[in-house]
Amino acid sequence: MWTKGLTSGNELLVQDILLDCDQDALLIKAEPTGPVCHTGKDTCFNEKNNGTDNFLSALEIIIEDRKRSAPEESYTAKLLSAGLNKISQKVGEEATEVVIAALNESDEKLKNETADLLYHLLVLLQAKGISLSEINTVLANRHQPE
Repeated sequence: MWTKGLTSGNELLVQDILLDCDQDALLIKAEPTGPVCHTGKDTCFNEKNNGTDNFLSALEIIIEDRKRSAPEESYTAKLLSAGLNKISQKVGEEATEVVIAALNESDEKLKNETADLLYHLLVLLQAKGISLSEINTVLANRHQPE
């Protein structure tokens, strides 16, 4: 059995598995965390992965790895070891910086501050043992037709 990403670290995050109408084929929808072909190309079919919108899922995996391996030089590992109070404080600081940037700064500054906030939120979720997919589920459930 071959495990995708064992060597490269580039994994496929399964989003959905569908059965066809004849119930004799599966469609597996997945988000790659990097190139999936052994040649280093995005895919084995000469296609381009446009999944850059879902880098948050890849970042979640990186944060989880930092929590597990705790490299000394990692800011993420240090923040996680500092505990929930410190992580929560950083989320609050970053949220304030997003508001200030939205009101008084350039769009570029707002983008950067928002990225900082999202990163720190992912660290907070990791510290609490909550996955990004659980947050996606909450959001999706809020938008189900009644």
